[in-house]
Amino acid sequence: MVKEKIQILVAAHKESSMPKDSMYLPIQVGASLSENKFSGYQGDNQGQNISLKNPYFNELTAIYWARYNSSADVIGLVHYRRYFSLKKTKNLEDILNVKQLSELLDNVDVILPKKRHYWIESSESHYRHAHHGSSLDAVRQVITSKYPDYAEVFEKQMSKTSSHMFNMFIMRRKEFNDYSDWLFDILFEVEKLIHSEVLSWNTYEKRVYGFLSERLLDVWIVKNNIQYKEIPVNFMEKQNWLLKGGKFLARKVGFGRIDGK
Repeated sequence: MVKEKIQILVAAHKESSMPKDSMYLPIQVGASLSENKFSGYQGDNQGQNISLKNPYFNELTAIYWARYNSSADVIGLVHYRRYFSLKKTKNLEDILNVKQLSELLDNVDVILPKKRHYWIESSESHYRHAHHGSSLDAVRQVITSKYPDYAEVFEKQMSKTSSHMFNMFIMRRKEFNDYSDWLFDILFEVEKLIHSEVLSWNTYEKRVYGFLSERLLDVWIVKNNIQYKEIPVNFMEKQNWLLKGGKFLARKVGFGRIDGK
């Protein structure tokens, strides 16, 4: 059997400690907008790319780069602060390794993070409490007009109280290509509808297409009946869950919502 080439992109906008396992490829996102080129990192601005769109697409510029420039048989995306791991540690030595991944891929073609549960609200209401709802309206419009066969699944996923977040995954090449083509086709159409509006948003909210893609992954997974395996995600930095929870509740009751409603 020919050994598969595995490439897990580690998206980073600043230099950081990186895994030693050769299947991990550090990639500098937004490289076209930075005067500093990170030593040992792949730039997302080489070959066919959308590096200049990084302020709006965030880590998705790494996915786009891989779609057109990577020759790997298996492609994944993680973040310099978040990794798949079978152990609950913050040690880079304990993240998912090539042996573990190869065994997982014997049974499925896609690896996803554990679902995030909202419990008291739907995926759509959670998005609208945290971000500009007009962007989600634009996604619904594009899917309805361009991918009507996905519309019913989209609505069902928006009504669910859990979803796969973080824009993290590992996929075999076919699934990766199919997902990437579908995702960017939708997002580029959404961009045409809302870009002038997005320009007035704050720096965080300008990353809108990255936020939207988090909601779209499960739509593609479910519609195409993709069999997957969930793996826990380890955060390399300490998470202030009390602060996060406080901000969530504030948005829920109307304070701190970016739409002012």
